[in-house]
Amino acid sequence: MRVSDLINQDLKEWDVGLLENYVDPADIPYIRCQAISTTHRRDTFYWSFIKNGQYTVKSGYWVARNLLEDVEEKEVLEPSIASLQVFAWKIKAPQNICHLIWKLLTGYVAVTRNLGIDRDPLELVRYAESECQVWFNANEITTAPQDLNNEEPQVLSLRNICMIDGSWTSTAQFSGYGWVWLDYWGNVQLMGTRNHIRRESALHSEMEALRWTMESMLQHSTCQSFGTDCKDLIAMINEPHAWPSFATELERIETLKICFPDFKITYIPRAQNQITDFLARTARSFYRVLYFIGCSIPVWLPMQPQV
Repeated sequence: MRVSDLINQDLKEWDVGLLENYVDPADIPYIRCQAISTTHRRDTFYWSFIKNGQYTVKSGYWVARNLLEDVEEKEVLEPSIASLQVFAWKIKAPQNICHLIWKLLTGYVAVTRNLGIDRDPLELVRYAESECQVWFNANEITTAPQDLNNEEPQVLSLRNICMIDGSWTSTAQFSGYGWVWLDYWGNVQLMGTRNHIRRESALHSEMEALRWTMESMLQHSTCQSFGTDCKDLIAMINEPHAWPSFATELERIETLKICFPDFKITYIPRAQNQITDFLARTARSFYRVLYFIGCSIPVWLPMQPQV
C-alpha cells in the first residue's frame, strides 16, 4: 500500500476510514494535519528545526549541540588526534581561527556528514557561498537616506478589507479560523468562523485561515484586500520560495491569487483584530465541528469580547 492509497482523490483529503483500518490510532491526528497537494507536486525535503524549513549553519549547530546524542568513545587502533587538537591552539592565528580548526578536528562543525543529511556537496558549497555574500553585503557601511529612519505608519483606517486570524494550541482537537469583512465605511458586512482538524503549527493554521477566507470572498464579496496580525504570514505570501516547509499550503494560495487581480495583504495590529481573534479562538475550542458565515456573531456562541 502506498501513501496515495490513503487519500480520497476526489476530495483531496485523507480517507479517515482507511487510516483507521491501517494506521495506529495515535498517529492518525499527525497524518490528518498534513496538507495534501492538489497538483500532484513532487515531495521535497525541508529542515524541521527552523520555522521556514530552510537549513542554516546556525540551526544545524544548535541541533548538533543540543539534540544529537553523544556517541560513547570507543578504544580504536588508529593514532589519537589529541596532539593535533592541542597543536590547533598553538597556531599563530586569531583565536576564532584556532577554534574553527579545533572543531574541524573534533567533528563539531555542523556539516552534512555530522548531521546525517544526504545532499549534493556542490549544492551545499553554493549555499554556503550565498550565505557568505549575504553576510558581506550586510556588513558593508552605507549612508542611509534620512527618510529611512521614519517608520511606515500602521494602518488605522480599515476600509473594504477582510481581516483574518487563526488559532492553534498543541493540545486542542481543532484549529480555529475567523474572518470579518468591513465595507468602505468600516461597517461589518459579513463574518465567518470555522474549525478543522488541528494543523501542524500556529503558522499552518494562519495559512489555512487565509485560504478559507479567500475562498469565502470569491463566493460572497468583491473584496481583494486582507489584513492579518501575523507578520510571518505576510512574509510567506511575499516570498513563498523562502518557506519550503509551507510549499503545499502556499501552492494553494498562489492558485487562489489568480482570481484576485488586485490582491493585497496588510499588517493589522492585534488591537484592531479582536473580533476576528475571538471568532478563531472560539472555533478552536468549540466542542464539535463548526462552520458559520453570517452578518453578526450568533447568539449560541460564547460571550463576545468588549471591543
